[in-house]
Amino acid sequence: MPSGIEVTKAALDDFKKIQDYMVSAKKENATETYGKLKKEYKILKALLQVSGVNLEDIDEIKES
Repeated sequence: MPSGIEVTKAALDDFKKIQDYMVSAKKENATETYGKLKKEYKILKALLQVSGVNLEDIDEIKES
């Protein structure tokens, strides 16, 4: 079973990937894709916040 730090690291990696995809989708005006990514973004953001991760410096999207 993965430790808490391993779960947090995986979530951080996924959070970064989702943000990169969201930036690309926004540039391409892919609104449907952006909306789907935003759902994943919100889930990961909530998980990281509950885990005590300070997202202030790493959250490039800054959406709630």
